[in-house]
Amino acid sequence: MNYETLVQVMRRLALEAGDKIMEIYNSDDFEVKSKSDQSPVTEADEAADALISAGLREAFPDTPLVTEEQSESHTQDVMTFLIVDPLDGTKEFVKRRGDFTVNIALVEDGVPVRGVVYAPAKGRMFYTDSMGNSVEESGPFDKDAPGETTPMSVSKADNEALLVVASKSHRDEATDEYINKYAVKDSKSAGSSLKFCLVATGEADLYPRLGRTMEWDTAAGHAVLNGAGGRVVRFDDHTPLAYGKAGFANPFFIAYSPDVELKEG
Repeated sequence: MNYETLVQVMRRLALEAGDKIMEIYNSDDFEVKSKSDQSPVTEADEAADALISAGLREAFPDTPLVTEEQSESHTQDVMTFLIVDPLDGTKEFVKRRGDFTVNIALVEDGVPVRGVVYAPAKGRMFYTDSMGNSVEESGPFDKDAPGETTPMSVSKADNEALLVVASKSHRDEATDEYINKYAVKDSKSAGSSLKFCLVATGEADLYPRLGRTMEWDTAAGHAVLNGAGGRVVRFDDHTPLAYGKAGFANPFFIAYSPDVELKEG
């Protein structure tokens, strides 16, 4: 895989998908349907998925593609693949809260190595460069020429005063109980894969997720966090969260700065 080409293509497709999503987001009305698991899907999910999938298949025809909106892609048995969530945080989108993202990543041998997370309503874009280091690009975003970028690095966490981020739509008692095991200075909520990016920029130290997620929800954010020096481990045994699992379903996990002294669940 040519990482330089990959990063250019992922970045451009994320921006193009973001334009399509915002066009629908800013319209007077859009249709919301329910998938078989009762989760919402909008025309924005579908339009962004079609755009990104076509672009990735054209640029990388020999690399398997897994995408949330194409259920036939979920039966693949692969360890190296491109993986897409065209609109992560559909609930935030439907409620017009802005905390939604476009996520595109490359997984190699079960590890997310490159990724882009773009939050079009917030004007924030995070990605790994061709060397695998994570940067945040400041807008306005030109599709063909990256603008000014700032290197990202996880915090030097203070275990007596941790900054915690948790899900906005999926916060529950079990999550709160786990967070209460730590000395927390501040706790905030955020939607979608932005939580990984907040740990990657040092805006948060710890993001525990005690709930159902799929690999397309996490791969791009995981890649960005890896590139900023962070880690993502399984909640049950603190081993690295791996990809290419059957059905692409994740166990509970913890994303964190390595200075955080992890507690048992």
